[in-house]
Amino acid sequence: MNDRLLRALRLEPVDATPVWFMRQAGRYMAEYRAIREKYTLLEICDRPELAAEVTLQPVKAFGVDAAILFADILLPLVPMGLKLEFAKGEGPVFHNPIATTADVEALSLIDAKDALHNVMEALALVKAEIRGKTPLIGFAGAPFTLASYMIEGGSSRSFTKAKRFMYDNPKAWHALMDKLATVISGYLVAQADAGADVLQLFDSWVGALSPEDYKEYAQPYSKRILDAVKARGVPSIHFGTETATLLPLMAEAGGDMIGLDWRTDLVKGWESVGSGKGVQGNLDPVALFAPRPELERRVKSVLAKAANRSGHVFNLGHGILQETPVDNVRAVVEMVHEFSRR
Repeated sequence: MNDRLLRALRLEPVDATPVWFMRQAGRYMAEYRAIREKYTLLEICDRPELAAEVTLQPVKAFGVDAAILFADILLPLVPMGLKLEFAKGEGPVFHNPIATTADVEALSLIDAKDALHNVMEALALVKAEIRGKTPLIGFAGAPFTLASYMIEGGSSRSFTKAKRFMYDNPKAWHALMDKLATVISGYLVAQADAGADVLQLFDSWVGALSPEDYKEYAQPYSKRILDAVKARGVPSIHFGTETATLLPLMAEAGGDMIGLDWRTDLVKGWESVGSGKGVQGNLDPVALFAPRPELERRVKSVLAKAANRSGHVFNLGHGILQETPVDNVRAVVEMVHEFSRR
């Protein structure tokens, strides 16, 4: 089995740096676009055979060191009671966003294994295909990031509604976070039971918080989830963006490996994370559009900063962008393996 990722998570030596990409399955691949011509994103997620097929496309095409299940972090919020639509050109939209204490109280505490059985079936299908060959990553959104979507009603730049709710109604905020921590803990454990070898907690928008607010309003709930994953015996990756000031607190919350985005120097970021944990990252996703010599220079720069230290996984600082050239994705995988060969 290609166990580079698992070895890196255990801070063990590897023959070459493992590489995979967030959003490695998706719109930049022609194979995926062919499926999207027939099905919506939610329909693909709802059909285990399609989600499994999409998950496997980049594994077969690029030789990445891990598969990550094709799903969406917002899926658990639908059985909890929110009405989700992916509007064309707008991204996710919730038609009944959270605005009051009563809205929080109305949310259902779901059993993810049953309520999201299609996700578990997709995991099982992928696992059957790659067992003994490639590790499989499952994932979920962290409570702060999910709460932001739920309160904003979709994507946001300023998170004004979410943070106002947090400040104006802290009791309801903590009740919401408590429900999300309970659901997501169960969701990730169920993914491990269905075959996931690694679990990633996406706190994509947590960089909107100051360290003080993170510690009070978000960290305890991420810690609960990561503690549940640790108790299940599955390695985990804890990821966020714009988190340079939060890295020590994120490491404290948990995760065998902490994700670094491209805004954080890898050397300084690893120092902030502290000893005993690995780091994942941190190429700028837009670098994948660069001419090949520039792309090669940037890949080498990331690897040089990691310096073959045990516990580094090469990834982007966030997900692959829609128009990314496929050949450049393939080239980065080849570069990472070639330049980091021990």
